[in-house]
Amino acid sequence: MAEKGASPDGHSAAALSAQSGLVLPSAGSHSVLQDRLSFTPLECSTDKPVQPFPRSPKLQRKIVDAGQPSQEQLTRRVEELQAERSKTEAHIQSLKKRKADLSRSTEVMKQQVRERFESMRRVLNQDEQAVLDSLELDLRETRTRLDQVLKKWTQHQEQLTKNIGSTQRALSKTAAAEEDGKGQPKNVSPKKPDASEKEIRLNEERFQRLLKTLASISKQLRAQLQRKTLLLGTLDHHTTPAVIANATTYQTSGSIPDSSPMVIDKQTCHRQIAVTSEGRGMSFSDTGSSAPEHPLQFDKVCCALGCSPIAAARSYWEVDVRCSSAWAVGAAYASLQRKGQDKGAKLGRNRNSWCVELRNGRLSAWHNDRSVECQGVGQTAPKKIGVWVNYDKGQLMFYDADTMVILQKFSAAMTPVFDRAHHQFTESLYPAVRFLKPLKNQMWPNHVELCHLNTL
Repeated sequence: MAEKGASPDGHSAAALSAQSGLVLPSAGSHSVLQDRLSFTPLECSTDKPVQPFPRSPKLQRKIVDAGQPSQEQLTRRVEELQAERSKTEAHIQSLKKRKADLSRSTEVMKQQVRERFESMRRVLNQDEQAVLDSLELDLRETRTRLDQVLKKWTQHQEQLTKNIGSTQRALSKTAAAEEDGKGQPKNVSPKKPDASEKEIRLNEERFQRLLKTLASISKQLRAQLQRKTLLLGTLDHHTTPAVIANATTYQTSGSIPDSSPMVIDKQTCHRQIAVTSEGRGMSFSDTGSSAPEHPLQFDKVCCALGCSPIAAARSYWEVDVRCSSAWAVGAAYASLQRKGQDKGAKLGRNRNSWCVELRNGRLSAWHNDRSVECQGVGQTAPKKIGVWVNYDKGQLMFYDADTMVILQKFSAAMTPVFDRAHHQFTESLYPAVRFLKPLKNQMWPNHVELCHLNTL
């Protein structure tokens, strides 16, 4: 049996300690050294040198020296931090300057707007004063003529009074005086109203026509101002600086940049739809195109989509429909069905599209295969349809572009009608136009066109 404390190769621990030059600690102090120094018992079978201490003083000095950067490194670091601070200070000054410039440019624009509206007010005040002066002149002329007629009737009244007096005195005279024929009153012929008296009045018909003209002008001005507000609303933070610069020019030139140049995508057009060279006008043709069918093309429904999605947060465009008797104008997702003629490919008959359409003289708004009568529609159909999209808020509005009357508004508020909540749109929207088939006794619709918005 092996002796206790002997090594595996038969040598005692004392002999091993004597050979290695180490003093073997006592049994009581062995655990303390292991706890404090993590002492590892020596194994004779290992070939690697064993370090009795966890870290030698030399190794600790190396670690300390490695943790402390050199003077050159500290100097370089200070220079880098100072350079970064200089850049930060310059950037802060640049931002402050931009803030000041923004305030100044805003004040300049406000002053230009005030001057424009003040000029409009001056012109309106001058026109108002001219109309009031005209009315006052008409009043004076009419009063003068009436005074002349009144003077003649007053003289006739005085003459009648004199004749009545003389007649009464004649009745009280003696019979002799009556026989002599003295004191007989003069006969006064009855005075009849002159026909010209009926013409002495204010020219009320002319002023009624003027009031109607003023009402029409006021209505047109309100519509134009609202339209310009919508167009300016498209120049948000998504708009390029060049377009914003053009918008500033509007303050002095009176024109709005075409911030949403909508163009028809010829690849989506039905084969019987012909598109103009600039891509804004569409016409229906009885002879379809012989070009091969494109995967994005509508094959059964006479429809077409815009070339580019609505990229800005707010967009506005107009479609001229005066040369068409049956049409649909709206917006649709790219996922709108292109093949077949079921509801999935027709504007407003699915969840992927919205539109207003004129069919058989009836103007209605459609979405998700549900419809409502359009609001504010007069006796004649609109000549231009305006489409306003607030993409972030999920709003889509259709206008009569001439009067800026809202025809229909699609939003979360219309959920009970169209069974669809639109807090946000789920896909990119594209302008959409469709030719509808009219009654049998009518001609097929001919032409619709996306309007230029840079000329008002």
